[in-house]
Parts: sequence; C-alpha cells; structure tokens
Amino acid sequence: MIVLRKAIADMAGYVPGFQPADADQWIKLNTNENPYPPSPKVAEAIRAELGEDGASLRQYPDAGSRRARQIAAGLYGFDADWLIMANGSDELLNNLIRAFADEGDEVAFVHPSYSYYGTLIDIQGAKVKTFALDAHHKLVDFPARYRGKIFFLTCPNAPLGFTFSLEEIEDLAQRCDGMLVVDEAYTDFSDQTAMPLVKKYDNVVVTRTLSKSYALAGMRLGLAVARPEVVAALDKIRDHYHLDRLALVAAEAALLDQDYLKKRVAQICETRDWFAAELEKIGFSVIPSQGNFVFASPGDGDGERVYELLKSHKILVRHFSDPLLKHGLRISIGTRGEMEATLKVLQQG
Repeated sequence: MIVLRKAIADMAGYVPGFQPADADQWIKLNTNENPYPPSPKVAEAIRAELGEDGASLRQYPDAGSRRARQIAAGLYGFDADWLIMANGSDELLNNLIRAFADEGDEVAFVHPSYSYYGTLIDIQGAKVKTFALDAHHKLVDFPARYRGKIFFLTCPNAPLGFTFSLEEIEDLAQRCDGMLVVDEAYTDFSDQTAMPLVKKYDNVVVTRTLSKSYALAGMRLGLAVARPEVVAALDKIRDHYHLDRLALVAAEAALLDQDYLKKRVAQICETRDWFAAELEKIGFSVIPSQGNFVFASPGDGDGERVYELLKSHKILVRHFSDPLLKHGLRISIGTRGEMEATLKVLQQG
C-alpha cells in the first residue's frame, strides 16, 4: 500500500514544470508536442463521424479497433493480429508490465530515459532495475543474460535524443530472457526502426505513439507491434472500450495520410538540425538528436540558470533535477519562428 501511495503521488506530479495561467502568450517547448496541427484529414474524419447532430456518439466504439489496426498493420508490413491499438503508448507500457511481471519480479530500463517506467513498475508491485549509460551512450554492466521479466529500451532515447543501433538492439534481444520492449515514441524523426526484429525474435515488442509525429497528443493514441500471442495477452487485460469513436477515426485518418506526416517530420527535423548547429555556435554542447527535441548544455554547465533565463522571457523548456541531467536542458522543436526567438534569448544570455 505504501508503494502504491508513492506511485500515485509520483503520477500526480508527472506533468513537470511551470504551467503559466496565460499559456497562450508563452512559447512552450517543454513537452515535446508537435508545433503543427495534425493532418487536415483528421478534422474532416471527426466532423464526418459526428455528422450534424453527433448521433453516432450514442453508440459504443469498435472495442477491437479493427479498422485502425488493419491500417496500421498494413502500413508497417504486418497482419492485423500482430498489432494492438491503445489509449496512448502509456497504456501499453502499463499493460505489458501487468501481462509479464508479477509482484516482486524485476523490470528494467535505461537511466536516463522515460522516468514514467519506474512509476508504472511501482504501481504493479514489481522491482525496478536501471542500467546506466557511459559517455558514449553505451549500456554499462548489462549482463550476458538478463533474467528480468521486461527490459524497456527508449529508442530514440528521451531526453538525450540518440539512438541505439539495430545491431545493439538485436544483441539485447538475444540477451534478454524476458521481453525486450523498444519504445519508439520518437522514431518517425529518426532513420531506423526495430520493427523487423519483431518477426525475428518472439520476445521483442515495439511501441509507438501518435502524440509526437502525428500531432495527436490530445487524442491519446498509441500502438504496439508484437507476436500475435503477445497481442492476444494484451487484448485480454486492456479496458474493453479503451478508445472512443473520435479517437479511432482520428487515428485512421492520420495513419492514412503519410504524405502529410513526412512533410511535417521533414520540416521539424530541418529546424532541429539548424537549431542544434546554432546552439553550438554560441557555446552549447548538443547531443545529436533523432527526436523532435535536443538536449543541450551551456558552457558553464548550469542548466537551471538557462531555464530561468528563458522562463523570464516566457519560453518554457524542460530542466531536470536529476544529477545526470541538470547540467542541460531538453528543448522541444517548435516552429522556425519559435526557435529563432529562443535562440535570440540564448545569444543574449
């Protein structure tokens, strides 16, 4: 019960940082949201689903998310029984722990990476194990055989932005007795995916979110690709109607409009690479990123000072109190205009 209370308290403070009352007057670069709207086809699909009087909302949605599953599976080159939709990828992470780890079992992840893994592990009463990174972003002390029930690997890593190579991920799959869950929340901004390994290894699961590249954070949509028996296990423990009608049609429309996705992703990546280069010109150290953000450190190693400077100019970025991260900042990539405004403040400070 004490562990559960702590986990709930952690969740209550999960959305980090300062949240201004006049948020519309700020540049918000602290939550890795997409600065552009989703595909216009999403709004069209939602309006069509609602109709003139919204009568469709009186009916339950498709509990199996069958059409969305088929579209996503076809997009990634799988049969539909290899894919499950979810209420955000967080639902999948939670249900994977519920499906594969009992109370007291060990579940591991990389530190630093997505800190919410630890909260979800605590909630289920499992035991947290973390593996560190060296200066070259390689895992430290990962055993020849890892016997924990699940190992979560965020790739690209958040908050640092680097990727593990496919060779490294495949090596981990071979060394894990339990499930290797590759969290690809940011992979549309990178040049690789671990999805081919799902067909090669029965212990590999790849999770995705539509919050970042598809600009649907407000709809809470995610998916996972895994062996059919893993998908079937996740299907058994999920909430019955876990995705509403509007979320489902939004997912379908967004996934079908790959031209729009590629255009926006290219736009964000171009801005990211330009911004990183400009930061380096003014003395920041920047980790090469394959996400929609950069992790940058000022020359004096005082990330909090720069956070407060930007905040004083109504620009929000993410500063971490973690000793491994407090020297720098995670800065989401906004529009070109937003990044130019941010750079101007940094040049002055």
